Amino acid sequence: MLFVPLPPFEKREENQHLEDQDKLQEDAKEEYAEENEQEERDHREKICYICHRPESKAGPMLDMPGGMYMCHHCMQKAFDTISRSNIDLSRFPAMPLFRMDTGSMAGSAQENPKKQKSRKRPEKPALTMKDIPAPHQIKARLDEYVIGQEKAKKAIAVAVYNHYKRAFLGGDQEDEDGVVIQKSNILMIGPTGSGKTYLVKTLARLLDVPLAIADATSLTEAGYIGDDIESVVSKLLAAADNDVERAQKGIIFIDEIDKIAKKKQTTTRDVSGESVQQELLKLLEGSVVEVPIGSNQKNAMTPTASVNTDDILFICGGAFPDLEGIIKERLSRKTTMGFGAVLKDSYDQDPNILSQVTGEDLRAFGMIPEFLGRLPITVTLQGVDEEMLVRILREPKNAIIRQYEKLLAMDEVKLVFEDDALEWIAREALKRGTGARALRAVMEELMLDIMYEIPKDPNIGSVVVTRPYLEKNGGPLIQMRGVEPGTEKPAVN
Repeated sequence: MLFVPLPPFEKREENQHLEDQDKLQEDAKEEYAEENEQEERDHREKICYICHRPESKAGPMLDMPGGMYMCHHCMQKAFDTISRSNIDLSRFPAMPLFRMDTGSMAGSAQENPKKQKSRKRPEKPALTMKDIPAPHQIKARLDEYVIGQEKAKKAIAVAVYNHYKRAFLGGDQEDEDGVVIQKSNILMIGPTGSGKTYLVKTLARLLDVPLAIADATSLTEAGYIGDDIESVVSKLLAAADNDVERAQKGIIFIDEIDKIAKKKQTTTRDVSGESVQQELLKLLEGSVVEVPIGSNQKNAMTPTASVNTDDILFICGGAFPDLEGIIKERLSRKTTMGFGAVLKDSYDQDPNILSQVTGEDLRAFGMIPEFLGRLPITVTLQGVDEEMLVRILREPKNAIIRQYEKLLAMDEVKLVFEDDALEWIAREALKRGTGARALRAVMEELMLDIMYEIPKDPNIGSVVVTRPYLEKNGGPLIQMRGVEPGTEKPAVN
């Protein structure tokens, strides 16, 4: 018989202690793995099975059988479909409100679990006073993107800076000195294509604040067909990724504000004119509104959020096409007779006639006094001329010419525009009467053949757009790779 000597008692006790430690470490690892798995499940963003939008975009989700989720918008559409189907649900007492085939859905969700692996966007830090640049810095940044409109850029820079200083001081609350800084919204007046919308978009991008752009023509009084007034705040909340705090420091731009002027002769209720102006008063002044999250319609199934518009900067813009005539009529009443008198037709050729606008002119146009009182800052923009259009083509950081140069550079082709060609483009755009917007349309037309033909030949090194080519009297100058400069040959049409 073989006898195996046992270790001493102290050694056995030490071995038992080591085994216990190993077991504790294994238990700790298992617990840590379970916690990590649970944490990963918690951080997975819920995805709507119907529209495939994440929770950060669609708002809170409804948990469905089979590990699926549905947003409130899709749920409301399902209810609307059932309501329109005219099915008498009372005939099916044992049937729930609706029944879904969860088996197939759950199977597809298990087959593709990566759809629910998207992480939520990291929250942006709250805007502070240090993040707001001084007026001269705002204007300097605007100069990089917006050509001309010097007075307008200066006025907007000062207004924006003062607005956010007011917001960080507590809005309408009195400070220790008893001073209350009133809210100053902005009214922008300028012909179409003068850069109103582009100026606001550039401003919001530079300040890194959420921006919502609404069209006043789609707004109607509450209870009528169209978008209600509070829908503009819903757009701002969506632009801020449903972050109420960021939304309350954002900018709302209401375009085509001149289209809601009150009708001069009407026998019916003006639900899209004067009534809209009256409904906008509370938003412009500052109020708390309940807006739906992830949807533009209020209903029992959609969650809402309370948004305070007190610190939201409202900018209203419009072309006001008949305003020039109203201004000229007012100024002509002040004409005199004799030597040095101001003639009635002296204002007909004034390109800056809009800069002389007053509240009286705007009231005559159809804007109510209460509405104008909520827009104390009036900024006028000049119409563009040929010289300004040439500068818009080449000087801004994201100029149209630079965009096409970038596109062709991806094909390793250099694009050059002659000065005469740029002047021709500006003159052609000016004829269309839509301001700077016409530049894009003209460029798309003349660059169509170049963008189509150039990628065919990999030996092309550069393309020079000339005025004869634009006038249909020849082709662009094309230089092949490896050819000395100055030996370009006109391309065949």
